[in-house]
Amino acid sequence: MGTRLSGIQSQRGHRALTADERQGILYVVIAVFFFSTSPVLVRWAAASLSSYEITAGRMLCAGGVVLLLAWRLRQRLPGRQDWPRFAGYGLIAALHFGFYIASLEYTTIAHSLAIVYTAPIFVALFSWLFLNERLNRRQWGGTLLTVAGVAFLTGFEPTFDRRMWIGDLLALGSAICFGLYSVAGRSQRDRYPLFAYAGTVYALAGLWLLPAATLHFTPGGYTWQAVASVVALGLFPLGLGHTLYNAALRRVPATAANLIATQEVTGGILLGVLLLHEIPSMTSILGVLITLAGIVLVIL
Repeated sequence: MGTRLSGIQSQRGHRALTADERQGILYVVIAVFFFSTSPVLVRWAAASLSSYEITAGRMLCAGGVVLLLAWRLRQRLPGRQDWPRFAGYGLIAALHFGFYIASLEYTTIAHSLAIVYTAPIFVALFSWLFLNERLNRRQWGGTLLTVAGVAFLTGFEPTFDRRMWIGDLLALGSAICFGLYSVAGRSQRDRYPLFAYAGTVYALAGLWLLPAATLHFTPGGYTWQAVASVVALGLFPLGLGHTLYNAALRRVPATAANLIATQEVTGGILLGVLLLHEIPSMTSILGVLITLAGIVLVIL
C-alpha cells in the first residue's frame, strides 16, 4: 500500500502517476457519475413511496448484488465476532442514506447535496476527536469557510422556509453519519475484501430500515417508475458508485478521492436542471461554491 500511495503523498515534487493510481482516479470519476444520478432517481421514487421504503429497498438491492459478487469471488465474509461491529456500521449507513433521501422531500437538490458534502469536514473533526489526528490551520480555516457557506446557503435563500429548514437539518444529519461511518469503518478496509465489506454493510443497513419501511408500506405506490427507480438507486449510485469509491480509496489517498467525489454536487444540480427542471437560485450557487472551497481547504 505504501508503494501505491507514495507518489501522491510524496513532497519531493511532481511525477507521473502510476497505473494503479490512475486506475483509482478513474474509479472515483466513474463513481461521481453514478452518485450524480441519485437525487433525480430519489425524486422519481418519492412520487409514490416513502423515504423509508426507498432507502430500505436500495440498501437491500445493493447488498444482495454486492454480496453475490463476494460469494462468486469466494471472498471471506465478516466473522461472528465482528457482527456486532458491522451491525453498528450498518446502522450508521442506514441513517446516512435515510436522512439524505428524506432531505430531498423537503429541500432542493442544491441545498441537500451542498450540505451532505460537508461530510469531509466531519471526517476531519472526528479523526481529530477519536483518532488524535490533528487539524492544521488551513483545515480549521476550511472548516469555518464551509460552515459559512452552509450559513449563506440557508440564511440568505429568498425562498427559504420552515420546510427547507427541516430538509437542510436532515442533510446535515446525513453528513454527520457519513463522517462517523468513515472513521469507524476505516480499519476494516484492510481486514476484509472490498465486496465482502461493502455488501455486508449495505445489507445490514437495509435490515435496520426494514421495520420502518414495513410500517410505512404503501402498496398502491409501487408503480413501475417507483420500483425501477429504487432498483436503479441500489444498482447505480450505491452498488456501483459507492463500491467503486471504496475501491478507489485502496489505490489513492482519501483526500484525492474525496476531492473528486465532491463534484457530485455539480453533477446532481445539472441533472436536476436537465431532468427535473429544478433551477438553482444564484444564492444556492454561491453557497455551493463557498462550501466546496472550504471542503477543498480541508481535504487537500
